[in-house]
Amino acid sequence: MKPRTGMRLVLLALLALLCAVADLLAGPALSPSGVWEVLTGGGGTVERHLVLQLRLPRLLVALGAGAALGVAGLVLQFALRNPLAGPEVTGVTPGAVLGAVTASGLGLAGWESPAAVTTAACLGGFAGAGLLWLLAGLSRGDAATTAVYGVLVSAVLGGLTAMMLTAAPGQLGSVVQWLIGTTEGRVWEHWHFLWPWTLLWIVLAGLLAGPLTLLRCGDEQASAAGLAPGPARGAALVCSVALTAGAVSAVGALGFVGLLVPHLALAVFGADLRVALPGAALTGAVVVCGADAAAQLLSRALADLLDSDRLTLPVGALTTCVGAALLLLVVRRRPGETH
Repeated sequence: MKPRTGMRLVLLALLALLCAVADLLAGPALSPSGVWEVLTGGGGTVERHLVLQLRLPRLLVALGAGAALGVAGLVLQFALRNPLAGPEVTGVTPGAVLGAVTASGLGLAGWESPAAVTTAACLGGFAGAGLLWLLAGLSRGDAATTAVYGVLVSAVLGGLTAMMLTAAPGQLGSVVQWLIGTTEGRVWEHWHFLWPWTLLWIVLAGLLAGPLTLLRCGDEQASAAGLAPGPARGAALVCSVALTAGAVSAVGALGFVGLLVPHLALAVFGADLRVALPGAALTGAVVVCGADAAAQLLSRALADLLDSDRLTLPVGALTTCVGAALLLLVVRRRPGETH
């Protein structure tokens, strides 16, 4: 690893730490001095509960979900050779949301049972990715055609989720959380499941760095180098779906994170996946945790402005709005550029 690249990773890790501190301090009902008092061993029962049982697991889940989505998006873009591929627009995230919502509507899973939700989300994510894979394979389309099919598959899966909501209107609150994406109410149970799941699949994705690099060069070149493209791409898709499902089970669908974070990571670290994968994990953690801190600060400002104590801005709404604007910049940068 080049010294300059290592320095960039260190600086990004420090930025992630800064975002974590901001997220910890941004919540309502407790001042930064009160948070510091709790962290140094003081504070009352209520203050300690707010910091140690609510704010701390919330920021850890935000970091973990961001890392998972960043790596999932990068793996997906390399495997499909498509810079517009992302869990959100290839059927992976909508399928995972549909699986989680269906399991919740049937009473099989809920926010309080992350393992069951992740299982359901994995099944839905694989179904969405499989549907896209089938359509793209039958048409033998290029990257642009695959992206169009991805949008269509995502729209169909979103429609099925809406049908589930119509069939079970009592699940409205839970469904909205999964559709928009939020870190509200995340507790230690979510973190205890999320971190080993995310770490496992990120390590496995790292082991695929070589095959993914060959896949990005094209199937013919990969075959000439002795790599079987089909199994390698399948393994990469499994990693991407599993990482996305873990994130969805914890925070719901965070718009554009998995699509745009890889572009940021590649711009900073280049196309060497040995560096770009940890870079994408750190970048995703920074983006989601920073967005969560910003969402909490905006929620407090809007609550004061509108005189409404119950007004909260979900972090997924913020990532979607900002991500849509950034996506326009990425697409307009160089129409013919893949990365």
